Amino acid sequence: MEQANVKVSFYLKKSEADADGMCPVMARLNIGKYSEAAFSVKLRVPQAIWSSGRTSGKSVKAKEINNRLDEIRAMALGIYAELSAVRDSVTADDVKSLLLGMAGEQTTLLSYFRTFIENFAKRVGVNRTEGSLRSYRNAYNHVERFMREKYNLSDIPFSALTLSFILDYDSHLRTDCRLSPGTIINLTVQLKIIVGEAVADGIITTYPFTGYEPVRPKQKRRYLTSEELQRLMTMPLHRPNLYLTRDLFLFSCYTGIPYSDMRLLSKEHLSLADDGTWWIRSSRRKTGVEFEIPLLDLPLHIMEKYRDTAPDGKLLPMYSNSTMNLNLKRIAKLCDIDCPLVFHAGRHTYATEITLGHGVPLETVSKMLGHARIETTQIYAKVTDDKINADTRVLNERIAEHFSVVI
Repeated sequence: MEQANVKVSFYLKKSEADADGMCPVMARLNIGKYSEAAFSVKLRVPQAIWSSGRTSGKSVKAKEINNRLDEIRAMALGIYAELSAVRDSVTADDVKSLLLGMAGEQTTLLSYFRTFIENFAKRVGVNRTEGSLRSYRNAYNHVERFMREKYNLSDIPFSALTLSFILDYDSHLRTDCRLSPGTIINLTVQLKIIVGEAVADGIITTYPFTGYEPVRPKQKRRYLTSEELQRLMTMPLHRPNLYLTRDLFLFSCYTGIPYSDMRLLSKEHLSLADDGTWWIRSSRRKTGVEFEIPLLDLPLHIMEKYRDTAPDGKLLPMYSNSTMNLNLKRIAKLCDIDCPLVFHAGRHTYATEITLGHGVPLETVSKMLGHARIETTQIYAKVTDDKINADTRVLNERIAEHFSVVI
């Protein structure tokens, strides 16, 4: 059914102005041509600064009043959208009665987002990182700018957060901001987390992301195959810094430890088990989740090679991440490797080629990688399943060449 035109406007009730010229602010709600309701928004404004249904000027007070008017308008529109989704006819009085009953308590999206960020900031250095905090702040800024530019709103109640809002936000990120699909996914995932928290808190009961599917970037392989790994390990290099970069990268390939955690490793993270196996036991800098990794021969050899060469008791002498990635690009060119070779590809290689590809159980790999959720590890399992399928087809062809079945 086609929805009626809904309009929320504000005006001053000048007949009730006090001695200082302060007038009550009234709201007028129109739904279609014939349904209208008026009500007080419980604000008083000097008549001198009122213009075209809003306060004028740049004072803090004027901005606060306008923000409150925006919230009331958004709440009214959100209530109408919810009611009209389940009713054939919604009147202005219907919306008014609900609005007056909940306006003082309605939780808004950006205020909730700000509270989430404040609480997140308190956990930085404990089990959250400064980089993740910056990402949430960036996501907040994108949502805030979208609402201001698209709807001329400073905030909206959660009841107004619909699938239509999500689709408009996606379109804004793609067309107005011209962001890549991967960046859009990151920003919408962060908004999803905020909405999920609100659902868990009982603020909203419907999930507005239902039916939303972002455009996903074409996946590029982010791990080395066994053949590429062999070429990288055996290729003669012409500079000492490339040899060190390769050794550090191989250490990540055979342990799964990312750069941010690897540069913090020290001798205290090493432990010797009763069976003679050396282990690295630490926790992820990003999440605080503990990980335990039994060391294979190659990382043991690399540790021995660089014993006591790193400052401050660190396990390995590390370049900066940017220097490492620049050197890896040079190495990839020498080794004729098409995979975008950055240091984090070592962690992907460990997950896919070294462990899952050789039958290590998913739960074990998840523990060694320090994943908080096994769903994260299943991303690597999907890649491994694809590889198994391809290998199985090759095996089938080879068997067919040597055996025939008489039916």
